[in-house]
Amino acid sequence: MDYKKTKAPTNTVTRDMNQLTEKIGNVYETVAIVAKRSNQIASSLKRELDAKLQDFSIPQDAIDETFVNREQIEISRSYERLPKPTLIATQELVDDQLIFRTTSKDDQLK
Repeated sequence: MDYKKTKAPTNTVTRDMNQLTEKIGNVYETVAIVAKRSNQIASSLKRELDAKLQDFSIPQDAIDETFVNREQIEISRSYERLPKPTLIATQELVDDQLIFRTTSKDDQLK
């Protein structure tokens, strides 16, 4: 998913917990589902950023010299401007884009 095109707000927004828990039915399960999705988004963004910054890696011999690469700074800033993973995951839940599975208690006992 392209997280740069998400409709998630960049600032914290107060949400109605009753509206968020309508689909799942339990506040704790809702928080757990959003937290797991948030971790997935965070790790995906980290892998993507690391892959882009890999192009700017410095050989071991040149570590003594410090220099500023404008492109590297711009890439880092663009990722800093993105909404936080928890805000993206919560927006996905509100927009019905979040897919999750739950197991029934009977399945867990078997």
